[in-house]
Amino acid sequence: MKEEDPPLDRGTAAEYASWFKALADPTRIQIVTLLARRARPMNVGEIVAAVDVGQSTVSAHLKVLAEVRFVLFEHRGSATYYRIHDACVDCFPTAADIVMGRPVPTQPGDSPAAQPEGARP
Repeated sequence: MKEEDPPLDRGTAAEYASWFKALADPTRIQIVTLLARRARPMNVGEIVAAVDVGQSTVSAHLKVLAEVRFVLFEHRGSATYYRIHDACVDCFPTAADIVMGRPVPTQPGDSPAAQPEGARP
């Protein structure tokens, strides 16, 4: 980032801050990692067994992750299944690069017009 470059606009900064805050807990990192690596929807009981914390704690963490759209959920009968929201998680490294003033990593097939707001090629 050059000295004359302005900071991110307030709305983008607030969105990115909510993402960083959502990941500022070791249990939430474990949940995101678990869902990303399993690559399938999981119910709360499965997540509880894998991260070894209580059901109410896992549920509270899933709520935080769902609020920032890192995880998506669907109801199946009386159970709720959670899965990674790939599009949102794919944006996270780019957000970190933008905040730090680094060039945005180019993905195969990306054109400069397809880069996120605030990106500096």
